[in-house]
Amino acid sequence: MEEFLQVGAIANTHGIAGEVKVFPMTDDIKRFKKLKEVYLDTGKERKLLHVVSCKFVKNQPVLKFKEFTNINEVEMYKRKGLFVTRDQAVPLGKDEYFIADLIGLSVIREDNGEVLGKLTDVLQTGANDVYEVKMEDGKEILLPAIRECIKKVDLQKGEITVHVMKGLLDE
Repeated sequence: MEEFLQVGAIANTHGIAGEVKVFPMTDDIKRFKKLKEVYLDTGKERKLLHVVSCKFVKNQPVLKFKEFTNINEVEMYKRKGLFVTRDQAVPLGKDEYFIADLIGLSVIREDNGEVLGKLTDVLQTGANDVYEVKMEDGKEILLPAIRECIKKVDLQKGEITVHVMKGLLDE
């Protein structure tokens, strides 16, 4: 399992005092209000940053870090990821998973136990997530992350058991 979980990315600078607009990668953007520290992936290292303040501008988090005092210090970090450690992550509810934990799991058919492939991405569509699965033959299929389709997620075994709904595969 991943030690660090991405909660956002620096979208742009905000003002001249070193504040940054954050593109959130979490279901709950209010979580940014509670953040005390994050790790910035600079491309070379993960740099610990201390959050001084958080406000929202047009429903987008704007963070101020202790380590940056002007726009020039943060300009180079546009599009860089912001991470928290697993123990800083918000608690998950029943049948909720971190995307980082799902990527790479084997996807197994419920009806015959056949391995369909590996989960390669989770698309967040608004209504429900969609799992992108790369099949053994190289083709990709999209599975809706709904109860009728996703039957069981077993992180210990590294498997997701799915019911293949009619029309999802060319059979």
